[in-house]
Amino acid sequence: MRTRVAEARARECTAAGLWRNESLETYLDRWATVRPDKSALVDGQGRYTWAALAGKVERVAHGLRANGLQEGGVISCQLPNWNEFVLVFLAASRLGAVVNPIPPTYRASELRFMLGLLESQALVIPATFRGFDYREMAAQLRGGLPRLERIFVARGDAPAGMEPFATLADTAWEVKPGRRPLPGSDPNTVHEVVFTSGTTGEPKGVMHTPNTTLSTIYTAIERLAFTDRDVLLMASTLGHQTGYLFGYCLNLLLGATAVWMDVWNVEEAARVIEAERVTFTMGATPFLRDLTYTQAPRDMGSLRVFISAGAPIPRQLVKDARERLKCVISAGWGMTENGLVTCNGLDDPEEKAFTTDGVPLPGMELRVVDEAGQELPRGGEGDLLVRGPAQFAGYFKRPEFTVDGHTPDGWFKTGDRATLDRDGYVSITGRTKDVIIRGGENIPVVEVENLLFTHPKISGVAIVGVADPRLGERGCAVVIPHEGQSLTLPEISAFLESHQLARHKFPERLEIVSEFPMTPSGKIQKYRLRQLVAERIAGASAKAG
Repeated sequence: MRTRVAEARARECTAAGLWRNESLETYLDRWATVRPDKSALVDGQGRYTWAALAGKVERVAHGLRANGLQEGGVISCQLPNWNEFVLVFLAASRLGAVVNPIPPTYRASELRFMLGLLESQALVIPATFRGFDYREMAAQLRGGLPRLERIFVARGDAPAGMEPFATLADTAWEVKPGRRPLPGSDPNTVHEVVFTSGTTGEPKGVMHTPNTTLSTIYTAIERLAFTDRDVLLMASTLGHQTGYLFGYCLNLLLGATAVWMDVWNVEEAARVIEAERVTFTMGATPFLRDLTYTQAPRDMGSLRVFISAGAPIPRQLVKDARERLKCVISAGWGMTENGLVTCNGLDDPEEKAFTTDGVPLPGMELRVVDEAGQELPRGGEGDLLVRGPAQFAGYFKRPEFTVDGHTPDGWFKTGDRATLDRDGYVSITGRTKDVIIRGGENIPVVEVENLLFTHPKISGVAIVGVADPRLGERGCAVVIPHEGQSLTLPEISAFLESHQLARHKFPERLEIVSEFPMTPSGKIQKYRLRQLVAERIAGASAKAG
């Protein structure tokens, strides 16, 4: 795979200073020289200094080449947040190869599709993780993936036909006779293909280059005043863009220290923040909620910034988090296709921090349009479009998806509904497919969810539409109550009435659940909730009949 961005786009973004034509291995070399003894990576099993990391990456890169991976080849990596994941990322960059990060929650169905489409030459997996044996899955998949030449197993025994990851990491490939210089990566050639979370339909392979990737990080560093003194905690999987961009890439650009968590646990997170003096973390709403309301007796005073993105953030949670964590809570919005597009800055006024998802990072542009594609006046709710330097290079082997995903003049159709205020701050109001149309009236689900989140009995809430023969759709509140609490639909209605919400926005059905189906990035899979509600309705009708 040697896919490049268009030359005209490269010239335009470079001339504007939005692309710097750098690659991450350049930064690795810099920090290994300038601060060799500083901790670069920390996970549950150990640390790497910058110098040790650079040496190990060189070794793994030569090892991958000796095992058949060449410039432009694809290596898929499905590891938890372990240091080995970063070794694979950087070794692929050294080789000029393409890395395909995969969340550890994915199983045979997803991997068969992804590795088959990409024609991956190598796969890196854990032996086991959270009770699941990845070796058995890989062995079953291999027969249907003729281009898959090598499978490397981290932190466990490798069965016949597979190799221990230690073969790459502990063999002195870099001094073997006949080795050649490593080519490095081209800033305008695809270096990463990461698949969308698959909330609906076929997952799409999003192609990024070093330039599209790093343009997000440059501007985020400026807005949130990151420096090499920051310590980053990342519990979002490195197999998704959140972890990839704001754990891996951000750390490389800063020459700071990144601390990985492979399983989210709020008590452990609080302990790590205290022990490592963590200053920054990023994650979806559940991570922020857990840290905000934890009773863990830990000193988290070092925490400076929390970017919460990936799912709508109840405004009450932002207020509570700022008060309890004593740090900047930067609400943000972005997508796999374009990284972090918006976020709040350090000095944004409270009304912006509490009620919006931030303003675009430099170079990124937003537009809100109606069904005909006409731009709406400020404050109008419509479909959100975006363009800018962080925009991806297209969907792998799916040019029709790439064309369908853009307007003729190059704006990307996000699938989100939003408003833009007069200062350019965006407020995400829901997904296009999440809008409930009840009797011709649009119901903005995020507004209702934000209100219900403040209900004293509710821990989590999602509003979905259910089919109705007369009105088309009605709203259903799917609720996770606080432990020991019960809730009724009349209680919800009374609560919304007390907040003077228009009655047509009230949910007309209530379903209680213990957890929500989630994507690896922390988004609620509402299509599965709609399926659940439909099944419960059908089951109730069958019993009544």
